Amino acid sequence: MYKLILRPIFFLFDPEKIHHFSFFMINLLGKMGFSKLIRSIYVIEDKKLERNLFGLTFKNPVGLGAGFDKNAKLYNELSDFGFGFIEIGTLTPKPQEGNPKKRLFRLKADQAIINRMGFNNLGVLEAVAELKKEHRVIVGGNIGKNKITPNDKATSDYLICFDALFDHVDYFVVNVSSPNTPGLRELQDKEPLTKLLNQLKLENTKIANAKAVKEKPILLKIAPDLTDSQLLDIIEIVAVTKIDGIIATNTTINRQGLKSHQLLLEEAGGLSGKPLAQRSTEVIRFLSEKSNKAFPIIGVGGITSPEEALEKLDAGADLIQLWTGFIYEGPALVKRINKAILKRS
Repeated sequence: MYKLILRPIFFLFDPEKIHHFSFFMINLLGKMGFSKLIRSIYVIEDKKLERNLFGLTFKNPVGLGAGFDKNAKLYNELSDFGFGFIEIGTLTPKPQEGNPKKRLFRLKADQAIINRMGFNNLGVLEAVAELKKEHRVIVGGNIGKNKITPNDKATSDYLICFDALFDHVDYFVVNVSSPNTPGLRELQDKEPLTKLLNQLKLENTKIANAKAVKEKPILLKIAPDLTDSQLLDIIEIVAVTKIDGIIATNTTINRQGLKSHQLLLEEAGGLSGKPLAQRSTEVIRFLSEKSNKAFPIIGVGGITSPEEALEKLDAGADLIQLWTGFIYEGPALVKRINKAILKRS
């Protein structure tokens, strides 16, 4: 029904407005008591789907990537569509509007999206208020820095978000790879990234000891545009800082081989969707093989079918995430992927 009826209608309108409309409808359905019905359609419960990573038990390995539920408004309702985990954010210490609109573009011929949202969010404290609800699903907190914060002060922003979210999320993702905040990707360089992650690890230990609880898993989200040399640096950084894993990958600034109209291709921002599938899988395989599978990897980028999901897992991903594929294929994609994983188990 989604691809035949809803998607053609949705795609007639501005993508950001449709995103807000979809949120409104999902929220409304939840308030009207349709949660059990939705779960009965999309959720697959099977022990064979469970994955144990970072000391957490994921009901299935298919998650929703950051950027969809930025402000932690609908993580429970979104889990009704079959996701094993939901990642909120990217969150920053202070609220920010993000980049000027229009900032979200569909590339229908490529099954892709370009976004230059710019970490638009209501601020970490607003998300904390939402996260005080009981969680029906594992929730990850994706954290970043405010646009006005210079890179030499960036660590402070990440620590503010980390401290605020510690009691309310199950794992953290350090986002230094979005192309939509000026200068942010410079934090992926070896020296500043090592310093940032070491500070977060120290804070993690400090808070956990003070509260007499376990430390929270910390993952790093990287860009698909890194060179092999830079990826080898990432492997070394993970070993040195002892963070818990990698999310590969964020959106790309590459525009090669696309079919969409040239005016769309000239839009600034990060490209997600099907054109990213191959590169994302290459990065996953490289990290997995060169590190001798030394750390867990969450694979994300261009998953629009069960086959592409299985490719990510075969390349070395332990979990996967959807975002653009969820927009193009609808919620049935989550169930189809979980069925394909079960079939191979």
